Amino acid sequence: MPDKRFRIAVLISGGGTTLKNLFEKIDSGELDVDVELVISSSRNAKGLDFARERDVKTLVVPKLAGHDDDQYTSEIFSPIADAEIDLVVMGGFLKKVLIPADYENRVINIHPSLIPAFCGQGMYGMHVHEAVVQKGCRVTGCTIHFVDNEYDHGPIIEQVPIRVEPADTAADVQRKVFEQECEVYPRVIQQLAKASLS
Repeated sequence: MPDKRFRIAVLISGGGTTLKNLFEKIDSGELDVDVELVISSSRNAKGLDFARERDVKTLVVPKLAGHDDDQYTSEIFSPIADAEIDLVVMGGFLKKVLIPADYENRVINIHPSLIPAFCGQGMYGMHVHEAVVQKGCRVTGCTIHFVDNEYDHGPIIEQVPIRVEPADTAADVQRKVFEQECEVYPRVIQQLAKASLS
């Protein structure tokens, strides 16, 4: 019998840089998981191309006008359950979903600040880094956490602090934070996979 493989689904909304990084870590042997499913909230998300290049199943599930959170959650998580996914990884997914009971502590997100600072609805991507610079912060970072039913909430798994220099622009901060995200997110996923399969 072959060893059981840890199966993840990745939720995206845009460029797919997090997804691309995960594929690169898998290729290098640093991340021992199978990406079984990529779900995007937008059919124009570039991240879909990264998945299709590797023959990973993709779905586009837009949140349409009139969709309530329960309906949208069902449309997202039904195919996840059908694919027997072990862990759901949010990679720049900008729509709110509720976490079904059977996926509690099985959905993770990475946020580009040290939660609870600079987080919540509307605080994503460059908005976060601009706010950090405008506030004059000298430390920011990234946070990996389990997802619950509130924006950027849920138990924190790991945080990485990053120094902000006085001359740093928001773009400088974004680059520094993303460099750390590219290392810590795959590492945490690998740790969760090992713990699950041990």
